[in-house]
Amino acid sequence: MRRVAITGMGILSPIGNTPEAASRSLAKMTGGIRRMPEWTSVKDLKTLVAGTVEMPDPRQIPRKYRRTMGRVALLGTFAAMAAAKDAGLEEGDLASQRTGLSMGSTTGSTGALEEFYTEYLSTGAIGGIEGTLFMKVMSHTVAANAAATLGVRGRVTAPCSACASSAQAIGEAFEAVRSGVLDLVLCGGAEQVHPTTAAVFDIIAAASRSFNDEPHKTPRPFDADRDGLVVSEGAAVLVLEDMERARARGAAIHGEVLGYASNCGATNLALSDVAGMAACMEGALDSAAIKAAGLDYVNAHATATLLGDATEAEALRQVIGAQVPVSSTKGYTGHMLGACGAAEAIFCVEMIKQGFMAPTLNLETVDPQCGELQHLRKITDARPARVLSNNFGFGGINASLVLGKADDD
Repeated sequence: MRRVAITGMGILSPIGNTPEAASRSLAKMTGGIRRMPEWTSVKDLKTLVAGTVEMPDPRQIPRKYRRTMGRVALLGTFAAMAAAKDAGLEEGDLASQRTGLSMGSTTGSTGALEEFYTEYLSTGAIGGIEGTLFMKVMSHTVAANAAATLGVRGRVTAPCSACASSAQAIGEAFEAVRSGVLDLVLCGGAEQVHPTTAAVFDIIAAASRSFNDEPHKTPRPFDADRDGLVVSEGAAVLVLEDMERARARGAAIHGEVLGYASNCGATNLALSDVAGMAACMEGALDSAAIKAAGLDYVNAHATATLLGDATEAEALRQVIGAQVPVSSTKGYTGHMLGACGAAEAIFCVEMIKQGFMAPTLNLETVDPQCGELQHLRKITDARPARVLSNNFGFGGINASLVLGKADDD
């Protein structure tokens, strides 16, 4: 089977709108969570913090494509454009039937959904609703709009599996390239912040509520004082390519995807179980043909929910033990939901390239339920060669990726 190179990366995140900017934020332990005063008008909403992105000027995208995009599709398309440019892809590369695109999100544009239902419920009519609104709210709006804008004519898929969406997009792309079905795939995901997104977690007491006036102190993955996740927005896209093809065209190679696994651990629709998480990690290691001891770093899913972090910690103890450094980058960005898997993959690649491992931000006192792991508490100078990145979503949808350094022959 073929090796799979990472030849392009694009990101918009609460800690930076390029891989290099995000990497600098991680290296300086600078988070991107802010208070959301505009949410105070939402009755009963108790969480008032989020991670937001500074959107590039939408007019950079031609109107014939932009008119069918809500914010989530704009974010995803900008990230895809940046990744394609970074990879040095030309029009012929993108239009080839051997090139695919796989991008996911939790839903379509939540802003456009609000617009639709405000009009419909206030008037009882549909006459005032834009004809392009469905293209903004459909579940595959990110993939469809990005593909149209970039001129992708090959296979297009749109994983819609909440927090696992973009990790599954990368995994599907990896398997397609490794098996020879496709030569090149743009893969990742996007998410936009909206008060209803925060409300989903607030209603089930899974959102951070205690740090509204001190947003820099939340979220707190694995910490004894963690009080829930912080919703965030953003987009991230990687270009995966057949290694031989990449080398033949002289592409810069950022890293390599070594393994992938996905499964379902839905004993509870809101949480994966320990066995499912552990089996997913073991499957990714098997896919990469390495043992747990061969890892140098684990980027945990850890969103800072009470039960979720403890469950993942137990799965990590079973599979990894205390032999490998572990951290969660969600302390910096919050939970980017459908975009988190791809964003965190880029963070991992940047740490490999730049020679450091970022600690878990806001981890002051490790919860005993999350103990017996090698938690990173400070910036560590190191050159990890093989890393594991986890993402676990609603419905028990688990996804784990193994990533490697560019020159690992």
